[in-house]
Amino acid sequence: MPHPVIHAEIRAADPDATRAFFGELFGWTVAAEGAYPGYTFIDTGVQGAPYVAISPRQAADDEVLFFVGVEDVAATLARAEELGGTIVQSAQQVPGTSFGVFEDAQGHRVGVAATT
Repeated sequence: MPHPVIHAEIRAADPDATRAFFGELFGWTVAAEGAYPGYTFIDTGVQGAPYVAISPRQAADDEVLFFVGVEDVAATLARAEELGGTIVQSAQQVPGTSFGVFEDAQGHRVGVAATT
């Protein structure tokens, strides 16, 4: 299976201000509300581009993540650990997808996601 980048997220302390900033800068608009309050999908104006979302923080700091498509989120997170990484956000389920976040040995955070 190929592993494309399928999604990007900006997780912010103030998602409304973040949406306003990127809306003004790039002309992005809110396309739809996501699975929980404050989580929104963004219309970047490019059909077929990877999904982009802006949401409240899910950790102590703001972060920008990209998500790689995988077949099995839990197995991929376990393999990342075997290779010296650390699980930052264990496998989660939301309607239609599962996802998780790991940090490699150099501190880079990357998400993985699978359609359920």
